[in-house]
Amino acid sequence: MYAVIKTGGKQYRVTEGETVKIEKLEAEEGSKVEFDNVLMIGDGDTVKIGTPEVSGGKVTATVKSQGRHKKIEIIKFKRRKHFDKRTGHRQYYTEIEITGIKG
Repeated sequence: MYAVIKTGGKQYRVTEGETVKIEKLEAEEGSKVEFDNVLMIGDGDTVKIGTPEVSGGKVTATVKSQGRHKKIEIIKFKRRKHFDKRTGHRQYYTEIEITGIKG
């Protein structure tokens, strides 16, 4: 069984037991979170597609850790002008483990 959830402005395809890194959530490690924005639930040949969300669909997960991704480097460069500007940032993430899919 799998589901497509929406969180942090992005969509993720998740299955039970899977570990996923999503946009940062304000939750402590070990706590349980629920996602109500379930866009689709699939189980073998049967697929439920929401309009825009599946009614009664819910995905539960536990927070494993909080962290930061690898640094993204941003380079601005103009040729023949001796202009070279380098910046970057590290995006925060929350690592969750999917414990249940209901729909």
